[in-house]
Amino acid sequence: MLIPGLLFFIFFKYLPMLGVVIAFQDYQPFAGILKSHWVGLQHFQRFFTNPDFWKLFRNTLVLAVYNLLFFFPLPIILALMLNEVRKEFFKRFVQTIIYIPHFISWVVVAGLTYTLFTTEGGIVNEALAYMGGDKINFLLSKDWFRSMITSQVIWKETGWGTIIFLAALSGVDQQLYEAARMDGANRWHQLWHITLPAIQTTIVLLLILRLGSFLDTGFEQIFLMLNSGNREVAEVFDTYVYTSGLVNAQFSYSTAVGLFKSLVSLILVVSANAMAKKYGEEGVY
Repeated sequence: MLIPGLLFFIFFKYLPMLGVVIAFQDYQPFAGILKSHWVGLQHFQRFFTNPDFWKLFRNTLVLAVYNLLFFFPLPIILALMLNEVRKEFFKRFVQTIIYIPHFISWVVVAGLTYTLFTTEGGIVNEALAYMGGDKINFLLSKDWFRSMITSQVIWKETGWGTIIFLAALSGVDQQLYEAARMDGANRWHQLWHITLPAIQTTIVLLLILRLGSFLDTGFEQIFLMLNSGNREVAEVFDTYVYTSGLVNAQFSYSTAVGLFKSLVSLILVVSANAMAKKYGEEGVY
């Protein structure tokens, strides 16, 4: 049963890692990796001295922080709320409804966003106009872009993110709640002193894993929402790698950018894991 999963990781995760060597080459597709000239850290120096570097770093970092602050806690809160529901039918119905957005592609999500927020007949702007306000060009606005991207992630992935936390909550010993009630603990006391400590390890573990993809802001989502009006705040590492590597055929340079992003993520994971170990948590390894 392990073979399909192992083959997937070997062929699609580990073997492609060998390709990062082109970040240190002047890679030519017709010459191949073995015959391309080595240039050392030239591409990294070019990237770090590029005037767009700090803009890309800032945009990626801000979106990553938005997701960490506003999205990461929501599946936990929603799972805790669902755990308090006693009507099993209603609980399962709500779970089914909130899981559905996860299976909707980003293309559809972007299409829904354009339909809702366009100034030409969009429901949101029509409502603003009906109430006497001015229409807002959300789709071209630099001020609204980050909020819209984060809102899309929240709507699409919050429900799906509750699965792991609900699984962890199902393993909490019910006798602990009975003992707490006998001692006079109300629902809030049970939540704070039993439920949260019981899933604390799961929360820390998922936070560490989340930091591993901290700078992965989601190419498809950003690319679909990117336009000339919001490009100043919307251009991130993922879209820059696409533009440099595939559109402009700068394979070595784009690989260097991607490798830099991966190294930052690795440092974050190792640091977060060390902090978790220091404070008594299990960590990832």
